[in-house]
Amino acid sequence: MMLGRVATLGTALALALTSSLAAAETRVTLKAAKAGTSYYQMAVQIGETVKAASGGGIIVTVEESQGSVQNVMESAARGSHYMFTSPPALVEKAAAGEKPFEPADEAFKKIRGMFPIPSLTMHYVVRADAGIHSFADLAGKRFVTGKGSFGATEAVKTFKQLGLEDKIEVIDIELSGAGAAMKNRQVDGFATAGSWPAPNVVEVAASSPVRLLSMSEDQIKASGRTRLVIPKGTYPGVDEDVVTTSLPVVAYALSDMDEATAYQLTRAYWEGLAAMAKSNPWWKSIDASLLENIAVKLHPGALRYYREAGIPVPDRLK
Repeated sequence: MMLGRVATLGTALALALTSSLAAAETRVTLKAAKAGTSYYQMAVQIGETVKAASGGGIIVTVEESQGSVQNVMESAARGSHYMFTSPPALVEKAAAGEKPFEPADEAFKKIRGMFPIPSLTMHYVVRADAGIHSFADLAGKRFVTGKGSFGATEAVKTFKQLGLEDKIEVIDIELSGAGAAMKNRQVDGFATAGSWPAPNVVEVAASSPVRLLSMSEDQIKASGRTRLVIPKGTYPGVDEDVVTTSLPVVAYALSDMDEATAYQLTRAYWEGLAAMAKSNPWWKSIDASLLENIAVKLHPGALRYYREAGIPVPDRLK
């Protein structure tokens, strides 16, 4: 009888301890990008870094998305434990109620900046044996741009600017299938956006010869984007620097998130950058100057960290 009571008491204590730990644990959803992309992998790294830094007190669940527009759209209904990534321009449009965020939703005005992450970098990947050495050579070729993402819309815009809009056969398949289609010679190339080295480009380049197209200075100027160089050797077989365009990206939360959680997320990110860079070189591009790209106020918790760390913050973000 006594043994039974001890066992029951032990079970009750174990359940109470488990319940207490669960209650102390904060769960945050990070809406990132399509699985297989560099941004999805970045989100996973951020989640692992936060978990380690908080001793398991904050658990970040990475959620696949179809792109930044979806990430921003969902912020209106996701609540206090939602974090997402997006180019600053989209967040500005949402706060102003501009397309594609019409009609205006007051919830978008709750979006607050947390920290910058590596910029979206355009990759125009083609088969090395397809006879494509410049954008002009894409005329008459079969090309995948993907659906719904920044990379897809940017590629279409670039083709239009270069007078190639009706000269390229755009194949309507998901970007996730583009690499296999190219290796099987069903298409000649694809466009994707992600910080270098992009996992989907690494995978394709490792199994078949590819070329990355470079843009001229005039083409970059016409794009209205930021010039970026992908160093030679970043991808197997690509032995020359690739000049392309990029777009800043920032991690955001809502003002509904409590200050302590936002502070811990921001602190874990910055203090974990060096360790993350040992695994993936794209983190080496991050420094405090990129805070200039944030277009909305910082979350109070994030601002608290920057002040404590002595990181300069533009007055408009305070």
